[in-house]
Amino acid sequence: MRGLLQGLRKTKERLLGSIQRILSGGALDEAAVEDLEGVLLGADIGVEATERIIERLRERSGANASPEECRRIMREQLLAIVGETPKPAPPPGNPRVIVVTGVNGVGKTSTIGKLAYRLKAEGHSVLLAACDTFRAAAIDQLELWGERAGVQVVRQQMGSDPAAVAFDAVQAARSRGAGVVIADTAGRLHTRVNLMDELRKVFTVLSTRMQGIGLEGWLVLDANTGQNSLRQAEAFTAALPITGLVLTKLDSTAKGGAVIAIQQKLRLPVLYVGLGEGIDDLAPFDPEEFVSGILGE
Repeated sequence: MRGLLQGLRKTKERLLGSIQRILSGGALDEAAVEDLEGVLLGADIGVEATERIIERLRERSGANASPEECRRIMREQLLAIVGETPKPAPPPGNPRVIVVTGVNGVGKTSTIGKLAYRLKAEGHSVLLAACDTFRAAAIDQLELWGERAGVQVVRQQMGSDPAAVAFDAVQAARSRGAGVVIADTAGRLHTRVNLMDELRKVFTVLSTRMQGIGLEGWLVLDANTGQNSLRQAEAFTAALPITGLVLTKLDSTAKGGAVIAIQQKLRLPVLYVGLGEGIDDLAPFDPEEFVSGILGE
Protein backbone atom coordinates (compact mmCIF):
# COMPACT_ATOMS: atom_id res chain seq x y z
CA MET A 1 0.00 0.00 0.00
CA ARG A 2 1.25 3.46 -0.86
CA GLY A 3 1.51 6.01 1.92
CA LEU A 4 0.06 9.50 1.96
CA LEU A 5 3.48 11.14 1.72
CA GLN A 6 4.28 9.14 -1.42
CA GLY A 7 0.86 9.92 -2.87
CA LEU A 8 1.49 13.65 -2.45
CA ARG A 9 4.76 13.58 -4.37
CA LYS A 10 3.47 15.49 -7.41
CA THR A 11 1.69 18.10 -5.30
CA LYS A 12 4.84 18.58 -3.22
CA GLU A 13 7.03 18.93 -6.32
CA ARG A 14 4.72 21.57 -7.76
CA LEU A 15 4.46 23.59 -4.57
CA LEU A 16 7.72 23.08 -2.75
CA GLY A 17 10.10 24.06 -5.54
CA SER A 18 8.33 27.38 -6.04
CA ILE A 19 8.23 28.12 -2.32
CA GLN A 20 11.92 27.34 -1.91
CA ARG A 21 12.77 29.59 -4.84
CA ILE A 22 10.85 32.51 -3.34
CA LEU A 23 12.20 32.05 0.16
CA SER A 24 15.78 31.52 -0.97
CA GLY A 25 16.05 35.30 -1.44
CA GLY A 26 16.20 35.77 2.32
CA ALA A 27 13.78 37.86 4.36
CA LEU A 28 10.23 38.11 3.10
CA ASP A 29 9.33 41.40 1.40
CA GLU A 30 6.10 42.47 -0.29
CA ALA A 31 7.20 41.22 -3.71
CA ALA A 32 7.96 37.80 -2.25
CA VAL A 33 4.58 37.72 -0.51
CA GLU A 34 2.83 38.41 -3.81
CA ASP A 35 4.84 35.65 -5.48
CA LEU A 36 3.83 33.23 -2.73
CA GLU A 37 0.20 34.21 -3.19
CA GLY A 38 0.41 33.23 -6.85
CA VAL A 39 2.09 29.92 -5.99
CA LEU A 40 -0.58 28.98 -3.43
CA LEU A 41 -3.40 29.84 -5.82
CA GLY A 42 -1.67 27.86 -8.54
CA ALA A 43 -1.50 24.85 -6.23
CA ASP A 44 -5.32 24.88 -5.90
CA ILE A 45 -5.24 25.78 -2.23
CA GLY A 46 -8.08 28.18 -2.97
CA VAL A 47 -8.75 31.90 -2.64
CA GLU A 48 -10.01 31.93 0.94
CA ALA A 49 -7.25 29.73 2.34
CA THR A 50 -4.59 31.63 0.36
CA GLU A 51 -5.86 34.98 1.61
CA ARG A 52 -5.77 33.69 5.16
CA ILE A 53 -2.15 32.51 4.83
CA ILE A 54 -1.01 35.67 3.02
CA GLU A 55 -2.65 37.94 5.59
CA ARG A 56 -0.73 36.21 8.36
CA LEU A 57 2.51 36.44 6.40
CA ARG A 58 2.00 40.15 5.73
CA GLU A 59 1.68 40.72 9.44
CA ARG A 60 5.26 39.49 9.76
CA SER A 61 6.79 40.70 6.49
CA GLY A 62 7.34 44.20 7.82
CA ALA A 63 9.61 42.69 10.43
CA ASN A 64 11.56 40.87 7.68
CA ALA A 65 10.41 37.40 8.64
CA SER A 66 13.00 34.73 7.96
CA PRO A 67 12.37 31.86 5.53
CA GLU A 68 12.12 29.49 8.48
CA GLU A 69 9.47 31.69 10.11
CA CYS A 70 7.55 31.86 6.83
CA ARG A 71 7.49 28.09 6.55
CA ARG A 72 6.37 27.83 10.17
CA ILE A 73 3.50 30.27 9.57
CA MET A 74 2.39 28.44 6.44
CA ARG A 75 2.38 25.09 8.22
CA GLU A 76 0.57 26.59 11.21
CA GLN A 77 -2.16 28.10 9.04
CA LEU A 78 -2.64 24.99 6.90
CA LEU A 79 -2.97 22.84 9.99
CA ALA A 80 -5.37 25.35 11.54
CA ILE A 81 -7.63 25.19 8.47
CA VAL A 82 -7.72 21.40 8.56
CA GLY A 83 -8.00 21.41 12.37
CA GLU A 84 -11.10 23.59 12.30
CA THR A 85 -12.94 20.86 10.42
CA PRO A 86 -14.89 18.62 12.82
CA LYS A 87 -13.21 15.31 13.42
CA PRO A 88 -15.07 12.50 11.63
CA ALA A 89 -17.01 10.00 13.70
CA PRO A 90 -19.65 7.51 12.54
CA PRO A 91 -23.13 8.40 13.81
CA PRO A 92 -24.74 6.07 16.34
CA GLY A 93 -26.97 3.34 14.97
CA ASN A 94 -26.85 -0.13 13.49
CA PRO A 95 -26.11 -0.98 10.80
CA ARG A 96 -23.82 1.80 9.69
CA VAL A 97 -25.09 2.83 6.24
CA ILE A 98 -22.76 4.80 3.95
CA VAL A 99 -24.32 6.22 0.78
CA VAL A 100 -21.51 7.04 -1.66
CA THR A 101 -22.13 9.81 -4.20
CA GLY A 102 -20.25 11.82 -6.81
CA VAL A 103 -20.06 12.76 -10.46
CA ASN A 104 -19.20 10.30 -13.23
CA GLY A 105 -15.68 8.99 -13.37
CA VAL A 106 -14.38 9.99 -9.94
CA GLY A 107 -13.85 6.39 -8.82
CA LYS A 108 -16.87 5.73 -6.58
CA THR A 109 -17.15 2.01 -7.22
CA SER A 110 -13.45 1.28 -6.86
CA THR A 111 -13.40 3.37 -3.67
CA ILE A 112 -16.28 1.30 -2.31
CA GLY A 113 -14.42 -1.91 -3.07
CA LYS A 114 -11.28 -0.64 -1.34
CA LEU A 115 -13.29 0.60 1.65
CA ALA A 116 -15.10 -2.75 1.97
CA TYR A 117 -11.77 -4.55 1.89
CA ARG A 118 -10.35 -2.26 4.57
CA LEU A 119 -13.37 -2.49 6.86
CA LYS A 120 -13.50 -6.27 6.54
CA ALA A 121 -9.80 -6.47 7.42
CA GLU A 122 -10.64 -4.41 10.53
CA GLY A 123 -13.18 -7.05 11.56
CA HIS A 124 -16.41 -5.55 10.25
CA SER A 125 -19.10 -7.49 8.41
CA VAL A 126 -19.82 -5.52 5.22
CA LEU A 127 -22.60 -5.63 2.63
CA LEU A 128 -22.62 -3.67 -0.64
CA ALA A 129 -25.75 -2.23 -2.27
CA ALA A 130 -25.81 -1.87 -6.07
CA CYS A 131 -27.91 1.30 -6.25
CA ASP A 132 -26.52 2.31 -9.65
CA THR A 133 -29.28 0.54 -11.55
CA PHE A 134 -28.96 2.46 -14.82
CA ARG A 135 -25.99 0.59 -16.22
CA ALA A 136 -25.65 -3.18 -16.11
CA ALA A 137 -21.90 -2.67 -16.27
CA ALA A 138 -22.02 -0.70 -13.01
CA ILE A 139 -23.65 -3.60 -11.16
CA ASP A 140 -21.18 -6.07 -12.66
CA GLN A 141 -18.27 -3.83 -11.68
CA LEU A 142 -19.47 -3.60 -8.08
CA GLU A 143 -19.83 -7.38 -7.93
CA LEU A 144 -16.26 -7.77 -9.16
CA TRP A 145 -15.04 -5.46 -6.42
CA GLY A 146 -17.21 -7.34 -3.94
CA GLU A 147 -15.52 -10.60 -4.95
CA ARG A 148 -12.08 -9.04 -4.57
CA ALA A 149 -12.97 -7.67 -1.14
CA GLY A 150 -14.72 -10.86 -0.08
CA VAL A 151 -18.10 -9.25 0.65
CA GLN A 152 -21.62 -9.84 -0.64
CA VAL A 153 -23.59 -7.52 -2.93
CA VAL A 154 -27.34 -6.85 -2.83
CA ARG A 155 -28.65 -6.11 -6.31
CA GLN A 156 -31.89 -5.89 -8.25
CA GLN A 157 -32.72 -5.79 -11.94
CA MET A 158 -31.39 -2.99 -14.08
CA GLY A 159 -33.78 -0.02 -13.96
CA SER A 160 -34.94 -0.73 -10.40
CA ASP A 161 -35.54 2.11 -7.96
CA PRO A 162 -32.18 2.89 -6.28
CA ALA A 163 -33.95 3.73 -3.02
CA ALA A 164 -35.61 0.29 -3.04
CA VAL A 165 -32.22 -1.39 -3.49
CA ALA A 166 -30.81 0.56 -0.55
CA PHE A 167 -33.83 -0.37 1.57
CA ASP A 168 -33.44 -4.07 0.71
CA ALA A 169 -29.73 -3.95 1.47
CA VAL A 170 -30.35 -2.61 4.98
CA GLN A 171 -32.96 -5.28 5.59
CA ALA A 172 -30.50 -7.91 4.36
CA ALA A 173 -27.79 -6.53 6.63
CA ARG A 174 -30.08 -6.80 9.62
CA SER A 175 -31.08 -10.36 8.80
CA ARG A 176 -27.48 -11.43 8.15
CA GLY A 177 -25.95 -9.55 11.06
CA ALA A 178 -23.82 -7.25 8.88
CA GLY A 179 -22.67 -4.10 10.63
CA VAL A 180 -21.90 -1.95 7.58
CA VAL A 181 -23.81 -1.27 4.35
CA ILE A 182 -22.09 0.69 1.59
CA ALA A 183 -24.38 1.89 -1.21
CA ASP A 184 -22.99 2.59 -4.68
CA THR A 185 -25.01 5.24 -6.54
CA ALA A 186 -25.02 6.30 -10.17
CA GLY A 187 -22.62 9.04 -11.11
CA ARG A 188 -24.35 12.27 -12.03
CA LEU A 189 -23.52 15.83 -12.88
CA HIS A 190 -24.12 18.09 -9.91
CA THR A 191 -26.08 20.42 -12.21
CA ARG A 192 -28.81 17.85 -13.00
CA VAL A 193 -31.58 18.68 -10.55
CA ASN A 194 -33.76 15.65 -11.36
CA LEU A 195 -30.91 13.24 -10.74
CA MET A 196 -30.00 14.94 -7.50
CA ASP A 197 -33.65 14.57 -6.45
CA GLU A 198 -33.36 10.84 -7.05
CA LEU A 199 -30.35 10.69 -4.74
CA ARG A 200 -32.23 12.69 -2.15
CA LYS A 201 -34.94 10.03 -2.25
CA VAL A 202 -32.40 7.36 -1.25
CA PHE A 203 -31.52 9.35 1.86
CA THR A 204 -35.16 10.11 2.61
CA VAL A 205 -36.26 6.48 2.37
CA LEU A 206 -33.42 5.28 4.56
CA SER A 207 -33.84 8.00 7.19
CA THR A 208 -37.62 7.72 7.46
CA ARG A 209 -38.25 3.99 6.94
CA MET A 210 -35.16 2.49 8.54
CA GLN A 211 -35.15 3.63 12.13
CA GLY A 212 -32.02 3.16 14.20
CA ILE A 213 -29.45 3.06 11.41
CA GLY A 214 -26.30 5.19 11.36
CA LEU A 215 -26.74 7.01 8.06
CA GLU A 216 -23.84 8.80 6.37
CA GLY A 217 -23.42 10.52 3.02
CA TRP A 218 -19.96 10.41 1.48
CA LEU A 219 -18.92 12.44 -1.53
CA VAL A 220 -16.11 11.13 -3.72
CA LEU A 221 -14.00 13.76 -5.50
CA ASP A 222 -11.25 13.37 -8.10
CA ALA A 223 -8.12 15.22 -6.96
CA ASN A 224 -7.18 15.84 -10.60
CA THR A 225 -10.07 18.28 -11.01
CA GLY A 226 -8.55 20.82 -8.60
CA GLN A 227 -10.87 23.77 -7.98
CA ASN A 228 -13.71 22.08 -9.88
CA SER A 229 -13.88 19.58 -7.03
CA LEU A 230 -14.78 22.47 -4.72
CA ARG A 231 -17.67 23.45 -6.99
CA GLN A 232 -18.88 19.86 -7.03
CA ALA A 233 -18.65 19.67 -3.26
CA GLU A 234 -20.63 22.90 -2.86
CA ALA A 235 -23.41 21.59 -5.12
CA PHE A 236 -23.67 18.15 -3.54
CA THR A 237 -23.58 19.43 0.03
CA ALA A 238 -26.29 21.98 -0.79
CA ALA A 239 -28.57 19.21 -2.08
CA LEU A 240 -27.69 16.20 0.09
CA PRO A 241 -26.76 15.41 3.71
CA ILE A 242 -23.07 14.88 2.97
CA THR A 243 -21.07 14.08 6.10
CA GLY A 244 -17.60 13.34 4.72
CA LEU A 245 -15.34 13.35 1.68
CA VAL A 246 -13.05 10.90 -0.09
CA LEU A 247 -10.40 12.29 -2.43
CA THR A 248 -9.30 9.85 -5.14
CA LYS A 249 -6.32 9.74 -7.53
CA LEU A 250 -4.18 11.80 -5.19
CA ASP A 251 -1.12 9.92 -6.43
CA SER A 252 -1.58 11.07 -10.04
CA THR A 253 -2.09 14.80 -9.54
CA ALA A 254 -0.26 17.97 -8.57
CA LYS A 255 -3.56 19.48 -7.39
CA GLY A 256 -3.78 17.92 -3.94
CA GLY A 257 -3.95 21.40 -2.43
CA ALA A 258 -7.67 21.39 -3.26
CA VAL A 259 -8.16 19.50 0.02
CA ILE A 260 -7.31 22.71 1.85
CA ALA A 261 -9.69 24.79 -0.26
CA ILE A 262 -12.58 22.41 0.36
CA GLN A 263 -12.04 22.25 4.10
CA GLN A 264 -11.64 26.03 4.40
CA LYS A 265 -14.89 26.58 2.54
CA LEU A 266 -17.15 23.72 3.66
CA ARG A 267 -15.74 22.48 6.99
CA LEU A 268 -16.30 18.88 5.85
CA PRO A 269 -13.82 16.21 6.96
CA VAL A 270 -11.77 14.32 4.40
CA LEU A 271 -12.11 10.72 5.56
CA TYR A 272 -9.95 8.78 3.12
CA VAL A 273 -7.66 9.39 0.17
CA GLY A 274 -7.12 7.11 -2.82
CA LEU A 275 -3.45 6.56 -3.58
CA GLY A 276 -3.46 4.01 -6.41
CA GLU A 277 -5.41 1.27 -8.14
CA GLY A 278 -4.70 -1.59 -5.76
CA ILE A 279 -7.39 -2.84 -3.43
CA ASP A 280 -5.37 -1.66 -0.43
CA ASP A 281 -4.57 1.78 -1.90
CA LEU A 282 -7.03 3.65 0.30
CA ALA A 283 -5.63 5.45 3.34
CA PRO A 284 -7.26 7.37 6.20
CA PHE A 285 -6.67 11.09 5.85
CA ASP A 286 -4.08 12.36 8.32
CA PRO A 287 -4.00 16.20 8.50
CA GLU A 288 -0.48 16.51 9.86
CA GLU A 289 0.92 14.00 7.39
CA PHE A 290 -0.90 15.79 4.59
CA VAL A 291 0.52 19.22 5.45
CA SER A 292 3.98 17.74 5.90
CA GLY A 293 3.60 16.05 2.54
CA ILE A 294 2.75 19.14 0.53
CA LEU A 295 5.38 21.28 2.28
CA GLY A 296 8.08 18.63 1.95
CA GLU A 297 8.79 18.29 5.66
